Amino acid sequence: MKSILRFSLAIIIFSCTNTSFSQKIKPKKVKESMQRVADWQIENFEGLYSDHKKPHHPLDWTNAALYVGMVKWAEMADDDTYYEWLKNIGNENEWQLYKRKYHADDHAVGQMYIDLFRKYNDEKMIATTKEQFNFIMYHPSQSSLEWKTPYHQDRWNWCDALFMSPPVWAKLYKETGEKKYLDFMVSEFKASTDFLFDKEESLYYRDERYFDQLDNGTKIFWSRGNGWVFAGLTNIMNELDPKSEEYAYFLDIYTKMAKKLLEIQTEEGHWAMSLLGQEFYPTPETSGSSFYVYGLAWGINKGILDKDTYEPAVKKGWNAMVGHVTKDGMLGYVQPIGAAPGKAWPDKTEVYGTGAFLSAGSEVYQLYGGE
Repeated sequence: MKSILRFSLAIIIFSCTNTSFSQKIKPKKVKESMQRVADWQIENFEGLYSDHKKPHHPLDWTNAALYVGMVKWAEMADDDTYYEWLKNIGNENEWQLYKRKYHADDHAVGQMYIDLFRKYNDEKMIATTKEQFNFIMYHPSQSSLEWKTPYHQDRWNWCDALFMSPPVWAKLYKETGEKKYLDFMVSEFKASTDFLFDKEESLYYRDERYFDQLDNGTKIFWSRGNGWVFAGLTNIMNELDPKSEEYAYFLDIYTKMAKKLLEIQTEEGHWAMSLLGQEFYPTPETSGSSFYVYGLAWGINKGILDKDTYEPAVKKGWNAMVGHVTKDGMLGYVQPIGAAPGKAWPDKTEVYGTGAFLSAGSEVYQLYGGE
């Protein structure tokens, strides 16, 4: 009976979204969708749309992921309204990182700070980030990457962290020219990858707890977790010299993941919440999927991925994501905060899902002829 219900749900989802797969993607429409989603999110910035009890702190990782995408939209928008909104958040919080010195989640807002520094050239926007990262470099955590060891999240021992902190280090390196930031980041990233990356599947475990777990007989590779990694790789490589040894390291991981993601995209255009368990997770999920669309479109735009091979996946993925945006501009089917495959609903969203969608739109817009 359960398998019949799952099959029926998959048919319903496919029927509702399949009509959009063949639609031609027009840059103007991409931009309109991005603005609608961005405007809705700003208007509902403190909304409780995913069952959490109070709004996220402005410097929390959830919002930091939103800002990563919002900066990309601000660059495309026809006025500085969105830049001003972001700058106001920085000013109100005195350009501080969030509360935990070593924790990657609390570094993530630094990506927005550095992006705004690039526009406004105001040193105060990045002064605290530089000071804190200097401290971390000269007082590196001695913790193990094993999950239950003391202070274990002082290092990047869960795959989400690879989106949150490493791009900040890469941006600091590019802005200062000081290679110490890059060297520290690469060393820690390699340690995390050696620990979490499954070479057989070319995917990342969320953390050590999932190494030996199975879900309906399949290895557990969380979609948004791998989305964090894939988008993080993209954001890191944006800061590096494509001819450098460091770039080659990240590119190798990126291309392996891209090949795997192409193989496991669902017929509906999204990626299953448990990437190898499509049969058991037919419900759409838009945060991880948007990150994949972002990273794949970026790869085509950079000439890294073959367009004929990968563009159909981007097209199908983007049309599926747009199909889950309400008329008001809310992106639905964003899985709530978690660490593993779960559930998502059409009337629930989260700020990080919006950030992923805006990131995806920025590359899709370029791919289809936007300037």
